[in-house]
Amino acid sequence: MRTFRCLIFLTLLACQLQYSGTTPLPERTSPSAQPTAEEQQLKEDNEMERSRSKRSWMWNQFFLLEEYTGSDYQYVGKLHSDQDKGDGSLKYILSGDGAGDLFVINEKTGDIQATKRLDREEKPVYILRAQAVKKTTGIPVEPESEFVIKIHDINDNEPIFTQDLYTATVPEMSEVGTFVVQVTANDADDPTYGNSARVVYSILQGQPYFSVESETGIIKTALPNMDRENREQYQVVIQAKDMGGQMGGLSGTTVVNITLSDVNDNPPRFYQSTYQFRALESSPVGSSIGKIKANDADVGENAEMEYHISEGDESNMFEIITDRITQEGAITVKKALDFEKKKLYTLKVEAVNSHINPRFLYLGPFKDYATVRIIVDDVDEPPVFNKPAYVFEVKEDAKINTIIGSVMAQDPDAARSPVKYSVDRHTDMDRIFNIDSGNGSIYILKSLDRETVLWHNITVIATEISNPKEISRVPVFVKVLDVNDNAPELAMLYEIFVCENAKSEQVIHTVSATDKDDSFNGLQFSFALATPQASSPNFTLKDNRDNTASILTRRNGYSRHEMSTYILPVVISDYGYPIQSSTGTLTIRVCACDHKGNMQSCTAEALIHPTGLSTGALIAILLCIIILLVTVVLFAALRRQRKKEPLIVSKEDIRDNIVSYNDEGGGEEDTQAFDIGTLRNPEAIEDSKLRRDIVPETLFFPRRTQAARDNTDVRDFINQRLKDNDMDPTAPPYDSLATYAYEGNGSVAESLSSLESVTTEGDQDYDYLSDWGPRFKKLADMYGGADSDKDS
Repeated sequence: MRTFRCLIFLTLLACQLQYSGTTPLPERTSPSAQPTAEEQQLKEDNEMERSRSKRSWMWNQFFLLEEYTGSDYQYVGKLHSDQDKGDGSLKYILSGDGAGDLFVINEKTGDIQATKRLDREEKPVYILRAQAVKKTTGIPVEPESEFVIKIHDINDNEPIFTQDLYTATVPEMSEVGTFVVQVTANDADDPTYGNSARVVYSILQGQPYFSVESETGIIKTALPNMDRENREQYQVVIQAKDMGGQMGGLSGTTVVNITLSDVNDNPPRFYQSTYQFRALESSPVGSSIGKIKANDADVGENAEMEYHISEGDESNMFEIITDRITQEGAITVKKALDFEKKKLYTLKVEAVNSHINPRFLYLGPFKDYATVRIIVDDVDEPPVFNKPAYVFEVKEDAKINTIIGSVMAQDPDAARSPVKYSVDRHTDMDRIFNIDSGNGSIYILKSLDRETVLWHNITVIATEISNPKEISRVPVFVKVLDVNDNAPELAMLYEIFVCENAKSEQVIHTVSATDKDDSFNGLQFSFALATPQASSPNFTLKDNRDNTASILTRRNGYSRHEMSTYILPVVISDYGYPIQSSTGTLTIRVCACDHKGNMQSCTAEALIHPTGLSTGALIAILLCIIILLVTVVLFAALRRQRKKEPLIVSKEDIRDNIVSYNDEGGGEEDTQAFDIGTLRNPEAIEDSKLRRDIVPETLFFPRRTQAARDNTDVRDFINQRLKDNDMDPTAPPYDSLATYAYEGNGSVAESLSSLESVTTEGDQDYDYLSDWGPRFKKLADMYGGADSDKDS
């Protein structure tokens, strides 16, 4: 395989050569200045090689300096082929990265040059391919060979920080060397070549509070006990310099804002050592009388505090409530104040931090004390009753003006103003009670009744005489005690019956009593029959000694016919003092019962049926009467539906001879089949007749219908009659027959209908048909001869 041989000239660096053949390397021809000492040394080495053996140096890599600033193209190297005889028959072709644009080749000499400034940070390596071809035909004379151009780095990039601005926080009072934040800067130069990309950090601003590690960029605290309360914000400027920080290196800077975070290193402090407040003795419980506040230089939860009363409030009269938002302490009234009892309170209060950091306990107790003086001011107070409520008892038979009790109130102020009393009439609308305005004695104005009202709830008002606006109220409860002033009564209206078949000494009912007076457990009532009935032979009463009594029979059997009702007076007495009694009446009815004693009937049937017929006999008689009536009705119905014999009885069938008369006509006087004049006759309405189907509300006289004209059509005539009846208030209802005309005065033959013949019994005589003239001759022959046929 044949290869290129070349000699490479570089301005500052020697090219890397690879020995791979036996053809000697030709001398380099340079269009520029004299060769340098390094190039001269290379020439001598090549001559020594030629003297040793016939070989040539093979190339595959060039070096080119970046950021070339010369006016001419930068020379890269030279290509030469063994087939090049120098007669100009060959030309050199270059292809690959940047060929023809960044890199150009002289087709005749094979010299390669860079046309532009190259930046290693944009592209550090270019790979190109070279080939020698015949100039006339373009046929390659050598195989294509590949070579590399590496851009040699120079320090043309300064370090750049990853952030333009850093922010960090470190607790105040931190120890020296506490980590704060780490900054990082990057250099785009080649880190494998020289110190162009070696970055060193330094602090330009922020000393002596902070320091930075030169190799890592870690910022640490450099001053002990930095206090946030003195200074909270710090701005530190950090520089990053390449070339290991040596002279000539490039640098970049960044700003770091550092904030000291708060720790609880300050106790609360009161603004003043003594506070003084005034409070009215009438201040309600829970009301605020003043606020105190301690200052804490810390912030957030480190400044939170709580307030307490440590001394001076043995009676527990006050309370301090901490406001979590404003960190104030509100002093409130816990118990009612009394100027007459105590006029001044001196309290010792403390403010204590809620969150204490044990690390800073050496700085002292995290609390502070202050003195609070509370002066109680006197106010004109209303009278005060010696009790919150009064309860009195009085018997219901107490007489008017009886004193049931007394109330007492006095002015709590030092003036001790006199007090007068009155009853709030809104609570005593009936004016049952009154009070002595001077001494507060309550007495009765009207009689009491426990059974009507057991408790009376009234209100007594106490008013200062010197200041009528100052009043007080107190409830007074009056209980009315019972007195035995009501007689007992039967508990209810009893319905008592006794069976006719009752036996002697049989209990037929049990009664009880009630009393409006107070009821006590145990025996309350006694029962007895009234004196006239005590010896009654019919019934007796037994006191059961449990507030009930039993009614018993004294004989066997009772009869409703003899006596249906018995009256039994009962005397009921209580055991009170004085004893009260009343007489109640029991009504006992005699009833019929079954053998088990169940009541069946209590009506006095014997009085209604003196013959002594039993109920069963009466029912049997009633059934016989009903059967008889049904038989008569059925017989009558069958008799009416009996089949009638026909009018014509003949062996011959004469149905073909029947003549149909569809038009009854008006009898012999009706000489035309239809006479419209008859329909127009206004006499069809009878003037003197009223409606018979309903009772008229008002008396309306029938309206006379206007006679129709001679040339009126029948349809128009009927429609007019229909309209007249609709408008007529005396017209019959819709389900009644309305007469619009009449058929005439009738015929002397009267009705020819055979419908009425059904109701007649026996054979009829039709001989009168022959007297009606020639028009009825046919009928006379048919019916008149029927009898003769029948007789024969």
